[in-house]
Amino acid sequence: MSVMKPRAIVIDDDEGCRNLITLILKQRGYEVVSLSDPTVCPLYDDLLAVCPHEDACGDFLLTDQRMPKMTGLEFVETQGRRGCKGVVNKKAVLSASWTPEELDKAEELGCKVFRKPYDVKAIADWLDEQEKSIAPGRKLARLEDL
Repeated sequence: MSVMKPRAIVIDDDEGCRNLITLILKQRGYEVVSLSDPTVCPLYDDLLAVCPHEDACGDFLLTDQRMPKMTGLEFVETQGRRGCKGVVNKKAVLSASWTPEELDKAEELGCKVFRKPYDVKAIADWLDEQEKSIAPGRKLARLEDL
């Protein structure tokens, strides 16, 4: 039986930042779903949508805070309200600047906060720690269904 690679979902409207995080994750052997817009998730098709997947879409979520259609924290909060199956404890929000209110909200939502420019070692250390809690037999939604 083969061991499933960790899967990370990266959301950032800035192509350079998105590509950097994607590269870091791929170098770690991750399968990466890289998105420029959080609203491509099927939960945003209508206001009453609930998660259509039986399994989580990914093991990790790394999202930018400041994006045109919604913030990373708004995305995490909406996912939780709509029954998202994934990234319950393994979510990080990245931003160059944080308000005290945003930091409080991130803590309330259980998000790890990283500041830009990225401290690659700090991100790697966080990933190392989070990887330990991935259940060996966990199932993920098929990429074709995302």
